[in-house]
Amino acid sequence: MSMFETTGKTAGQGARKAGTLQKLERMRRTLRHEEPDRVPISDFFWGSFTQRWAADLGLPPDANPYYHYDLDWIVTVPNLDPWIRPFETLSESQDEVTVRTGFGAVMRKIFALPMPEMVAWEIAEFEQLQSAVFDDPTDRRRFHAGGDNQISGVGDGFTRNSPPWLDTVRSLHPDFPVFGSVIEVSECLTRLVGQANAMLWTGLYPEAMGEVANRLGEFYLECAQAEMAAGRGLLDGFVIWGDVAYQAGTFTSPAYWREYYKPWVARITAAAHAQGLPVIYHGCGKIHALLDDFIEIGVDALNPLEVKAGMDAVDLRRRYGHRLGLCGNSDMQVWESGDPARLRREVLRKLNAARGGGYIFQSDHSVSSAVSGHTYDSIVKLVRDYGRYPLELGEYTEET
Repeated sequence: MSMFETTGKTAGQGARKAGTLQKLERMRRTLRHEEPDRVPISDFFWGSFTQRWAADLGLPPDANPYYHYDLDWIVTVPNLDPWIRPFETLSESQDEVTVRTGFGAVMRKIFALPMPEMVAWEIAEFEQLQSAVFDDPTDRRRFHAGGDNQISGVGDGFTRNSPPWLDTVRSLHPDFPVFGSVIEVSECLTRLVGQANAMLWTGLYPEAMGEVANRLGEFYLECAQAEMAAGRGLLDGFVIWGDVAYQAGTFTSPAYWREYYKPWVARITAAAHAQGLPVIYHGCGKIHALLDDFIEIGVDALNPLEVKAGMDAVDLRRRYGHRLGLCGNSDMQVWESGDPARLRREVLRKLNAARGGGYIFQSDHSVSSAVSGHTYDSIVKLVRDYGRYPLELGEYTEET
């Protein structure tokens, strides 16, 4: 199971539980920058973490942290592959598998290692990217049919024949606020041609790559609109996956991003808002240069706010006040240490960003298998104990 795969444990759509409606109200108030009863908490879990967590806590092998802790929201991913097709198995053994996906990416997954390697791409020349023709973004199979897809299938785990997205949404709907999601231009290029090619071709052919970006942006805007239509009445929000930065800054110049990438983030955000869905933008790395742009677009919260890239939720709250919603930023390196004193300081200090609402507690990316089950258990308890309003954080109180 990949960290983005979220499979429900109930069958079929049912009436929403009272606790689910309470969680939904908690999320809505938080994203409106109002103080609910307590700070929401959830996360994205590696499948290998879930296995370790269940073993560490003596839980059944099929235990699920979303259900065990009754977490506050969950995200789902339909088939976003440019070409809807089964994985082509190029080689396979008991230790690893190499497949070609619907992004045309050749991916090698060594089962004992946490993440796969993209080793080649069907689109190897810029001219191929310019002339590429994708399957219909509104194709019903993206939402109503099971099958292979890269995002759900090849991550820290390896999964074939993922269930129909709409079935997953329906199964989760009674128990959680459910967010749909879509990738945007930068995330697509990384999967479609590789980050190195994307950056090289942007440098060599900036205007022509801008035309490609506009085509990709239109494609995923139509995917998003079709997804919202398919899930109408079942979705409570929307995530845009769009990694645009690394530890030192953005992959392209901020000016280039504003010209060719920003308009599509804005249009997807506007489409979600038109359906009453708040938007969380997931953009890794150091994104300081783009924060005013996300505020202008109207994104409701930013995630994951990676600490190793210099992001700090408490500082962002001081600098931007409640113009910016925040989701994440709890330091995974501290979580992996398992040190109780460091964990306590990390959790309670970051809760300062939740004053006045506007903060969802999560890790600063996703929960890895280097985090013990007991550590995550203690983190949830700290957030639940100290995240109740009015916040009382003792020696860890900071002005925001």
